Amino acid sequence: MLYKETSRKLQNLEDELTRHSLWSKDCPSKEAMLDTTPFCCESMSFENWLQFIFIPKMKILIANKQALPSNISVAPMAHHVWNALVERHTLIIILDDLDKFLSEPR
Repeated sequence: MLYKETSRKLQNLEDELTRHSLWSKDCPSKEAMLDTTPFCCESMSFENWLQFIFIPKMKILIANKQALPSNISVAPMAHHVWNALVERHTLIIILDDLDKFLSEPR
């Protein structure tokens, strides 16, 4: 249930990023992918971090039935980046929901 529901939420996130034309065809540079700042904020956009770092790492954890993060806080960055953009509030809601779901006691 945990992996299935997390996969569903990640797919919703991917679908919504695509709907808003935020899903990129081009991968960030190798240097950008190695950025160690939170959310790679010095080298790529938040949506690129979601697409090229966060979603793939989460999918690997799910595929390998590894422990998923249990104290996750991605949504605050989404609020910071997108709060003034009403059309992106659905993305914020999806990330709020994912954070809450993964942080629930199990």
